[in-house]
Amino acid sequence: MGTDGSGRTASRRRSALTGAAATAVLPVAAVVLAGVEAALPWWAVAGPAVLTAGLAGWAGVRISRRRAVRRDALEPGEKVLGTYTVRPPYREHTPPAAHEGPQYQLVVTSRGLQLWERSALLWRHPWPELRVLVDGPRLRVHHEGHEAGHMLLEPPGAAQEIRMVAARHAAG
Repeated sequence: MGTDGSGRTASRRRSALTGAAATAVLPVAAVVLAGVEAALPWWAVAGPAVLTAGLAGWAGVRISRRRAVRRDALEPGEKVLGTYTVRPPYREHTPPAAHEGPQYQLVVTSRGLQLWERSALLWRHPWPELRVLVDGPRLRVHHEGHEAGHMLLEPPGAAQEIRMVAARHAAG
């Protein structure tokens, strides 16, 4: 694959553009449909449709970039088995804006666990080095005798799912 001047691959750029277009289609269609149903002239519908396309496209590009960064962090042959949202530890924590997505996510792969804060990889540990425990609805992850994470995950039951995957991959 070719690279552009900033060193990013052409496939990453195509992925971002595809994400922008895919994210913008439904909101723009809804705006146009609402304008048609209200019998508005085309010029009254065009402005909100363009604004909606821009905002939805921007959100799509951000989502696609995050996915590309996470995909690039995978080792050859490694597969993502699941992605779980980690709930913030305190109730007073401000929830992220809808276009930002969840702040923290735990990615379960065929080789181990990864904790992400949006596009930043906080840590990754392979299954053989992990001890995974379920404490009610919380997941406790130990690495080399130290607690790497104690988290409440969404959806409910995610901690038990991850524990089963860990058992399959020989993490204690």
